[in-house]
Formats: sequence, C-alpha cells, structure tokens
Amino acid sequence: MILSAIIVLLAAVGVFFTFVAAVGVIRLPDVYSRSHAVTKADTLGVGCSIFAVALYFGTASVGFRAVVLLLFVYFTNPTAAHAITRSAYSRGVEVWTADEEASE
Repeated sequence: MILSAIIVLLAAVGVFFTFVAAVGVIRLPDVYSRSHAVTKADTLGVGCSIFAVALYFGTASVGFRAVVLLLFVYFTNPTAAHAITRSAYSRGVEVWTADEEASE
C-alpha cells in the first residue's frame, strides 16, 4: 500500500516537472532560458518517472537498467543543453532583455 503511494507520487512528480519543462519551452523568450528550463525540469521529471518504474517492477534487472538509464540522462541532458546554448552564443544569437518586450 505504501509502496503504491510512493510510486504514484513519484510518477506524478515526474509528470509535473516534465509538463513544467514543456511549458518553459513554449513560454520563455530565448534559447538560453529555454535551455535552462528544459535541462533542470526535464531531467528531474524523467528521473522521478524512471525511479517510479523501477520501484513498480521491483526486480534487480529492471533496477539496474533504471540506474544505467538515469546516469545516461543525467550526463547527456545537461551536456546537450550546454552544446546547444554554446552553439547559439557562437552564432551570435541575442540574449532577450526586458527592453525588447517594451518596444514591441
């Protein structure tokens, strides 16, 4: 009973943070802030979801695969976001400022 509640809670937290990351991609004004939102929120959301799946199945092989997948996500997601923002910076993509919104 308690394990089921923990699994549901982890899955709900994972869905919430993944949703927040999706909203951040849509609502935020420039590539730098979008990358920040996706890196932080989506990594946490995916981590909670994978942990919920590992608890649900509860076998050693699934737990091992979940840990490997979590490590992969935790290393590649921030690295990819850094590469994207560095590429945007080197290509001269402007950083959004509040003055741009006032002039429109």
